[in-house]
Amino acid sequence: MSGVKRLLVVVDMQNDFVTGALGTKEAQAALPAVRRLLAAERAAGSAVAFTLDTHGEDYLSTQEGQKLPVPHCVRGTNGWELVPELSFAGARVFEKGTFGSVALAEYARAFGEVLLCGVCTDICVISNALLIKAFSPEARVMVARDACAGVTPALHEAALAAMRSCQVEIV
Repeated sequence: MSGVKRLLVVVDMQNDFVTGALGTKEAQAALPAVRRLLAAERAAGSAVAFTLDTHGEDYLSTQEGQKLPVPHCVRGTNGWELVPELSFAGARVFEKGTFGSVALAEYARAFGEVLLCGVCTDICVISNALLIKAFSPEARVMVARDACAGVTPALHEAALAAMRSCQVEIV
């Protein structure tokens, strides 16, 4: 990390959230913007991290599974895999069994700027942005509006507004 001051976090760009069990046309539409952003940040020398929503075969017996009874991102399945248009090359990967990653927030402390993109804006993107902001209150935390997608367009906009209220920049 020496000399690198910016971190790009690509949140949960997995098959199940783009084209699979919980996929949406909005997530599919955001994918080209995520690809462009990832390429630009890598070219600029930014550090890159990915999160992977990761569940076990017991997903339906968990609290999340009870509230969202759609098995998704089960470790080892095609739905759990990163979308083929993206690559982990040179990146840190954080598997997470819940919406936000404390390990990611701790890692992000080393950076003055953190830019997030991915899905779902209203669940995992907002959770990680707010955790990072809480762990690093003086860091510039940003979310790339066009490189994110929510469960619905209305929830995407609501999440962006909530993050803005918490001093996360929407770019």
